[in-house]
Amino acid sequence: MQSPTDARKAWQVVLEHIEAGLIDGRFTPGDRLPPERELATTLGVGRSSVREALRVLEVLGLVRTGTGSGPAAGAIIIATPHGGMAALLRLQVAAQGFPLGDIVQTRLLLEGGVVDSLARAGDADLAPAVAVLDAMERDDLTAAEFLALDAQFHLTLAEASGNIVVAAVMAGLRSSIEDYVREGAERITDWAGTAARLRQEHRRILTAVREGDPEGARARIQAHITGYYDHAGLARS
Repeated sequence: MQSPTDARKAWQVVLEHIEAGLIDGRFTPGDRLPPERELATTLGVGRSSVREALRVLEVLGLVRTGTGSGPAAGAIIIATPHGGMAALLRLQVAAQGFPLGDIVQTRLLLEGGVVDSLARAGDADLAPAVAVLDAMERDDLTAAEFLALDAQFHLTLAEASGNIVVAAVMAGLRSSIEDYVREGAERITDWAGTAARLRQEHRRILTAVREGDPEGARARIQAHITGYYDHAGLARS
């Protein structure tokens, strides 16, 4: 029987396999992904891990799944990732070994600068970030799905800033960020309450950006990032 850690790693294997296919063009909009059984056999994981990865891709808007048999069954690609992710898959792997304290400090520096610049610009396209936050309002999200969308929200803000280097670094760190936020979620007893608070914090960050309040936006995102680590009891050393 798989331990929770092994199951989480298996889920990541499936997600990264599909993501790589989307990025390098093996999977394109309109294509159907291989059946669950085939993916499970190919990757050496359980079918439950395949289903979990597909659910995350669905809430991210990359695939649409159908049940039963026939042309509408299975998972079909409806969108592909963007933002220069292909060159950063190597960084995602490398980031697994980064100390948590370094990742936190990097996020504070980068994301504080991102929302500061967005607030000063006044004309950034925040529609993708809003779409992710709307998806996070769904009541049926698992913690893993919620946190995958959470990571997507932060990446979307970085992409909205127009700074391709910052967006690239955030994309490369995404795998490590998801790892420790999931670890933190396992320590939180009131996950529903925490998820509600995180949604509210995200909305307040966007409000400060829209109101052209760079100092407020920076303060809110820094409190958001550090507050989660502290609440989850994660050591940053």
